[in-house]
Amino acid sequence: MRAGRSKPKYHVQARGGPAGELSRILKYGETIALLNRCGDIDGAGFGEMGLFYRETRHLSKQVLTLNGAPPLLLSSIIHDENTFLSVDLTNFDMSVENGETVQRETIHIYRSKFVLDGTCYDEIRVMNYGRVELSLELALFFDADFADVFEIRGTKRRQQGERLRNRVGEDTVVACYRGIDGTMRRTKLQFSPRPRTITGKRASYVLELKPKRQTVLFVNVTCEQEEEERRVFAFGEGYRRILAEAKRTREADCRISGSSLGYSTWFSRSLDDLYLLTVGNPEGPYPYAGVPWFNTVFGRDGIITALETMWMSPGIAHAVLSRLSELQATTRDDERDAQPGKILHEMRRGEMAKTGEVPFGCYYGSVDSTPLYVILAGVYLLRTGDTGFLRGIWPNIKAALEWIERYGDLDGDHFIEYSRRSKEGLVQQGWKDSHDSVFHADGRLARPPIALCEVQGYAYAARRFGARIARKLGESDFAAKLEDDAEKLRARFEEAFWNEDAGSYAMALDGDKKPCAVQSSNAGQTLFCRIVSSERSRRVRDAMMCPGMFSGWGVRTLSSDEERYNPMSYHNGSVWPHDNALIALGLSLYGMQKDAARILRGMKEASQFFDLRRVPELFCGFHKREDSSGPTLYPVACSPQAWSAGACPLLVRAALGLTVRAEKPQIQFMNPHLPDDLQEICIENLAAGDGSADIVLRRVRGSVDVQVIRKEGDIEVAKTLA
Repeated sequence: MRAGRSKPKYHVQARGGPAGELSRILKYGETIALLNRCGDIDGAGFGEMGLFYRETRHLSKQVLTLNGAPPLLLSSIIHDENTFLSVDLTNFDMSVENGETVQRETIHIYRSKFVLDGTCYDEIRVMNYGRVELSLELALFFDADFADVFEIRGTKRRQQGERLRNRVGEDTVVACYRGIDGTMRRTKLQFSPRPRTITGKRASYVLELKPKRQTVLFVNVTCEQEEEERRVFAFGEGYRRILAEAKRTREADCRISGSSLGYSTWFSRSLDDLYLLTVGNPEGPYPYAGVPWFNTVFGRDGIITALETMWMSPGIAHAVLSRLSELQATTRDDERDAQPGKILHEMRRGEMAKTGEVPFGCYYGSVDSTPLYVILAGVYLLRTGDTGFLRGIWPNIKAALEWIERYGDLDGDHFIEYSRRSKEGLVQQGWKDSHDSVFHADGRLARPPIALCEVQGYAYAARRFGARIARKLGESDFAAKLEDDAEKLRARFEEAFWNEDAGSYAMALDGDKKPCAVQSSNAGQTLFCRIVSSERSRRVRDAMMCPGMFSGWGVRTLSSDEERYNPMSYHNGSVWPHDNALIALGLSLYGMQKDAARILRGMKEASQFFDLRRVPELFCGFHKREDSSGPTLYPVACSPQAWSAGACPLLVRAALGLTVRAEKPQIQFMNPHLPDDLQEICIENLAAGDGSADIVLRRVRGSVDVQVIRKEGDIEVAKTLA
């Protein structure tokens, strides 16, 4: 995961219900709007709502009232691939100036909002469906606290910057804040038409509403920092621009649908969320990690999301590899847990990161981002054949491989270990970065340096993929060395990590090289790295799919039989979609597509209970019940979240045994399986080489038939049975 969950200092405080259940989310690049279902910013839930830009909340309040009262919500829908929010509101029973009562549902308010390039656009249409003319007051209350995202999450600050006095014009309000980092931040509110009254925190209109007539108001809220001056469009022009960008960006995308509505809605939501987390980002289609807490570049998250989506959208991997190569560490810096060749953990742009109040401005404290980076490069080569691009970043790949050997292996035992050097950095530096996520069977926390089992798998796969790239680029001697090192690691791994009693691998080795003999999902991730022998792969499968590990919705992070099991914890018994997808991929690579399809079905069934069918970062690991109760929500999970959205296409790939290769080019289905409740999957516009294909997979007499509906270019589509 990401910074903020490993120590109480950076812990996300839960002060209400799950964020994804309370919010409507709009995002474009570095700007996100977290709104309630009425389209307001009201401070409910965690108090995380607001309009954010570069991890600063530029608008902390925006509430609409009608005659002094909030309207009644009728509907709230996100449309057009997450591009805009539409809200239908109406009045409660209310009194007007002459003492008469206006009945409920006489006034209709239609509100539509979208975010584009630092500005949140808000159109408010007010319609009188009554039979007499009405005079009503519509007011907007607003405020800007310029809080840093870490401050909102609960981190205490030693000092604050200077909140300057609002500048009020006839139709504008400008709020300003000079941070202790020296940055001037501005929030500009523009109202059209001009309000009847306007102050630094309120704008009001007196609407003379004739029967069956409509009045239209516009509010634009623009976020700026330092010398930025944004171009603000008319509402209609901005809306046309964002729709055109969505169409242009996505018309060539691969699409997935299913014969079951439950699958299709989940597939669509996942792909829409991946678009949401990439559109407008200055790094190109680099997926930001998640909303609300992680709307920025993370190494591990970006890499895993790119791996999940590689088969259908390799452009994401290109963007991730490009940006992480630029940010690769070149020197040793203990305060940032950096060494030469190491790949970024996260970068932050907010005030607290700039002043050093949190250490995550450009932070390298993850043990696995570096081998995962090499894996991504190797998988990208297989998928695209783009040797020109890989030749350009080959020095970065070699530096990452050098880090694995020189800095990752702290004591020369062939294993990658971690022990933080930064006094303010992360204690646990694997993806399970809670402070209590690595422990022994009796519950004792493991002493560092710690060698995680899945990280050894990553290092093995990194050397194997590194060797493949090296041979492609003509460095056969280096390739042979990497292959030899990989085999030595594999042998040492089997000897040191295998737990015969559990039929699986220990979660980790502690600083004394003692195994943490705990049944966890970490062992399941070793499968997709291919470090596991064929014989032991079946035993790992049995361990992952047993009742203690498989909840019915998905594989838990920790077995319910373990000492520290808690289904409501962050990493010790919860269910993480991306974790399940990587486990399912591993099962598929060893020919166990039927088990991968079981995980696919469990995650689909879970999705039906989440708002907007949006599977969050994680959910609680309670066992699936046979009644209508759905999975239990985790209160501060990000939603949407990149690698959870990416889990959906990877689970589809795993169940279908799908691989796409540039050489030939070829689309292959190995031993494909469909979940028991799905008759058909359609994959449209799947590109391979210079061509593309539309393919339908359909259950026929206990098997899965592969039918090519459309094909352009010289593509081979093949089905192989194990």
